[in-house]
Amino acid sequence: MTPSLATARRIVVKIGSALVVDAETATPREAWLASVAADVAALRAGGAEVVVVSSGAISLARRALGLTRRKLRLEEKQAAAAVGQIRLAGAWQAALAGHGMNAAQLLLTLEDSEDRRRYLNARATLGTLLDLGCVPVINENDTVATAEIRFGDNDRLAARVAEMIQADVLVLLSDIDGLYTADPRRDPEAKHLPVIQRLTDEIMAMGGEPPPGYSSGGMRTKLIAARIATGAGTAMAIALGEKQHPLAALRDGARCTWFLPAPEGRTARKRWIAGSLAPLGVLLVDQGAVGALRQGRSLLPAGVRGIEGQFLRGDPVAVRDEDGHELARGLSAYDSDAARQIAGRRSDEIEAILGWRGRDEIVHRDDLVLL
Repeated sequence: MTPSLATARRIVVKIGSALVVDAETATPREAWLASVAADVAALRAGGAEVVVVSSGAISLARRALGLTRRKLRLEEKQAAAAVGQIRLAGAWQAALAGHGMNAAQLLLTLEDSEDRRRYLNARATLGTLLDLGCVPVINENDTVATAEIRFGDNDRLAARVAEMIQADVLVLLSDIDGLYTADPRRDPEAKHLPVIQRLTDEIMAMGGEPPPGYSSGGMRTKLIAARIATGAGTAMAIALGEKQHPLAALRDGARCTWFLPAPEGRTARKRWIAGSLAPLGVLLVDQGAVGALRQGRSLLPAGVRGIEGQFLRGDPVAVRDEDGHELARGLSAYDSDAARQIAGRRSDEIEAILGWRGRDEIVHRDDLVLL
């Protein structure tokens, strides 16, 4: 089944410099950013959580600092990033506030996703911001880079973020509507590839050189991002981003390339859930929920008859039937206090009970393993 934004509950959107910054004025594309914010608001209204990974800081500052030549020294890039990051964050804050959302800025590096302690800290911060209803806006921390700022780092960073927060979907908005067998701007015989089931060497070889101008990136780095994301069980889309409301267009079926999650990625994660976690709580469920779980469905609050233990959102829990037999293990979408409040209630009552909109499921099927 082809993935869809309409059913995703946690989404990471990566946006490149060429989409954020007007090439003629070197200023934010405010109308376009406002349209993206409207799309984000619509996704959130449907129950999704959204994280934005946005490039553009260096591009927003180059002209103001007189750094308009193509090649910049490392210290010049860092200086431009320091100036431009304020402008980038301000542009996103204004766009998201226009639709009643709070923006939160995080500056990360790839190392933050690879060092275990920093990884856990970043994941906890992102989880808390999402719980508080914020839209995290993430960028590479270019001002403190210790090596050359390589093109495409934010493509890879977005994939690492998707892996970190266990996103359902990663969207890379681009100046092209997906992957082709060759560069369609040079080869009229190039064919669009709507679905990539597995990243073979042949597919990886289709990556090309980065485009000219201030934008850093290219198809090669997007394919590397796809390898990271799909390997972690996250679906990825490369979609056209130039026109307004690009996420709404993708949700409604606009042409793109979907990269399907690697089966072994999700299976490995589920093996980890089943075998390596000590449950911190117990969800007691009725026979209707037992039947639904055996059919591969998620666990809804309506089927939960009791809660045992104290746990936080994302903690491992055991699922038992009314006779006490353990049926499954999973990661709870709610903490124990919230779970007790919504147990036995319909999903459309959650917001009225808790005062905020969470997932419809108390344990999503992607976070659930039958024993």
